[in-house]
Amino acid sequence: MEDRRDEIIRLQNDIMRGLLDQRMKTIGEDLWGMPKTPAVPEKTDGKPEEKAAESKNQKSEQPQKTEEKPEEKPESIDELKKELHGYIGLNEIKEQVDSLINWVEIVKARKEHDLPSPDLSLHMVFSGNPGTGKTMVARLMARIYKSLGVLSQGQLVEVDRSGLVAGYVGQTAIKTAEAIEKAKGGVLFIDEAYALTNRGGTDYGQEAVDTLLKAMEDHRDDLVVIVAGYTELMQEFVHSNPGLESRFNRFMHFPDYTVEEMRDIFLMRCEKSGYTLAEDARQPLEEILTEKSRDVEGFGNARGVRNLFERAIAAQADRLAQGKAPLTRESLMQITEEDLRAAAQESRN
Repeated sequence: MEDRRDEIIRLQNDIMRGLLDQRMKTIGEDLWGMPKTPAVPEKTDGKPEEKAAESKNQKSEQPQKTEEKPEEKPESIDELKKELHGYIGLNEIKEQVDSLINWVEIVKARKEHDLPSPDLSLHMVFSGNPGTGKTMVARLMARIYKSLGVLSQGQLVEVDRSGLVAGYVGQTAIKTAEAIEKAKGGVLFIDEAYALTNRGGTDYGQEAVDTLLKAMEDHRDDLVVIVAGYTELMQEFVHSNPGLESRFNRFMHFPDYTVEEMRDIFLMRCEKSGYTLAEDARQPLEEILTEKSRDVEGFGNARGVRNLFERAIAAQADRLAQGKAPLTRESLMQITEEDLRAAAQESRN
């Protein structure tokens, strides 16, 4: 049993490695072109010691050249919009992001023509249940802002309360400032941001908020802050402080995924990971997702789909290890109804 399981895992790894090698080769050729044939060293007369000394002298006489890294080409805004619209679901979010891009481009054009322009307020509130794509879209927004010239770097720094708040007076401001420094030039994404203000008493969350508000003013030309969390709690968070209310005036709500959208996410994970779903397993998949989605918070939308997929491929490995199917390329790739049922049962335990 163990030997067969090891063989299954080895064959699965071979398949994945082959797909990865092929993909990396394609990427390498696209970026750098075909590899060059290494130059053949010239033949020279003389003893090895003389050649080594001559080579050393030649190197010392030549000025040392500092290799300059090629300047990174900005991502195309059209390509980023194409990536956005390739996401499953999130139709309202896509429309809002498209509208925001249009607004930023028009404001920039007005400034170039010396026309009065409103200040760009790009800080946002993302609300919705776990697993609805908030972090994914925040990461894309950082790249979009970089492409539009709003941000200089375009990185995303993700933190929660524990990444900003310390346990002693004065330390929270330092900890928050460190996170802000890492995020300068990009986006600071604060998940479950409401945890900064709903503790009360002698909690130091307010110190983090005050430090954050000051940084949003001092670095407003090269820092965007996105706060995220459950819808009602985020409303309370923003309205708990006049400073927060004045700086966060863009709200994006991320709805729960439908069963059909979660099915498509599962199939996309199969495709990207070198698996296929058996035709007679598609209906059971939708039944499982329908049942799971009744517990939105517990299942976690796309996060729950990812967990179900990972359990399904583990169940497939167990099934194949028992000798229920020959180890062919097709059997190593196919996920069956039995695998799905086993995965769903494991998630209940």
